[in-house]
Amino acid sequence: MTNAKAVRTPVDGVPAALIRMRRIAAALLVVMAALFLLARSQAGGHPAWGFVQAFAEAAMVGGLADWFAVTALFRHPLGLPIPHTAIIPRNKDRIGDTLALFLRDNFLTPAVVARRMHRADVAAAAGRFLADPPERGRLWRGASRLIADMLEALDQERLGGMAKTALAERLRELDIAPMLGQALDAAMAEGRHAPILDGIIRWADKTLESNEHLVRDMVHARAGAVLRWTGLDETLANKIIDGLHKLIADMADDPAHPLRSKAEEGLVRLAEDLRFDPAMRERVFAIKAEILDNPAVERWWMGVWERSRAGLLKMVRSPDAAFAGQFGEALRQLGETLQADRRLRRTINRFARRAVAGAAADYGDGIVRLVSDTVRGWDTRTVTDRLENAVGRDLQYIRINGTLVGGLVGLAIHVVDVVL
Repeated sequence: MTNAKAVRTPVDGVPAALIRMRRIAAALLVVMAALFLLARSQAGGHPAWGFVQAFAEAAMVGGLADWFAVTALFRHPLGLPIPHTAIIPRNKDRIGDTLALFLRDNFLTPAVVARRMHRADVAAAAGRFLADPPERGRLWRGASRLIADMLEALDQERLGGMAKTALAERLRELDIAPMLGQALDAAMAEGRHAPILDGIIRWADKTLESNEHLVRDMVHARAGAVLRWTGLDETLANKIIDGLHKLIADMADDPAHPLRSKAEEGLVRLAEDLRFDPAMRERVFAIKAEILDNPAVERWWMGVWERSRAGLLKMVRSPDAAFAGQFGEALRQLGETLQADRRLRRTINRFARRAVAGAAADYGDGIVRLVSDTVRGWDTRTVTDRLENAVGRDLQYIRINGTLVGGLVGLAIHVVDVVL
């Protein structure tokens, strides 16, 4: 309550500091007038009164001139419609347009934003924050509540749909076949494909074991009557199944098995086709499009989005909990990595510059129009009061300085007149 009273008065929302400065400037002018009258009444006395009179007279002129200049900015002095007064109310729309153009030319053009962002090390700042989080004070809690309120205020379906659409568009444009080919090449060069082959072999063994009855049914259906009458079809089926199990076991035990070598040759050809074969790349592109168009994928993505949003809300509502436990340790490690890895910082900073510059390109004109239209929509009294409350205190110092400087100039002129 004490701070609120110090900032504003209950009358018209005018800051108390502005009212105080107005009173000081007016009181100083009254003092100069009283001093002038006193000096004039003592004109026949000591010669020093002449200097006092010259100072007070010039101070009144200077104070009144600056009062007129300051008042003319916001209103007509004494309510008189003097030309070229009430400057701000008469030029309200032009001020709004000029302010909007200033914002656009100095802050909201992509080139300016990119140039300013080039000097900003966003990644390093984020790294320092994550590695050594600041004290969770009022500012921290207020920012957390603001972010949480913004997330809850946004339309879940619309925001999730926008994020899903943006991600899907990026995935549709992405040619993943060469990337898969390069990843497969790198995995085979480093021997990281062996566990995958082992997994495929184990999966084949389990699949065969679960479907032995299908092999028996197939052999029984295709065997002749003699084989079925003698029961040799069952023996043949068992031999086939045992042979397949043995083949799979040999492949699992022998890294140099011919079939494993054939499989590796097939992987090499697949990697090459993924990178260079247009037909293979078209097939991968078609499969990717079919997956993205699947309603199940859309439902899965919306579920992921909602869980991510709920997790983010929980984190910002409880920042202390977010920086505790394994998740907090992971965030701290990420912060240390951001500070140590120069290449990663450059990548993140480049992404941040492009994102902010893109936002300026997409929304800069809209923000400019918003500022201009908002100022145009204000009534004249609102514009005048807001500007006067913002800079009026400093303008009252102009009145005080004008009074004192005017007095000193008048005193200097009187000294020169007396000496000459």
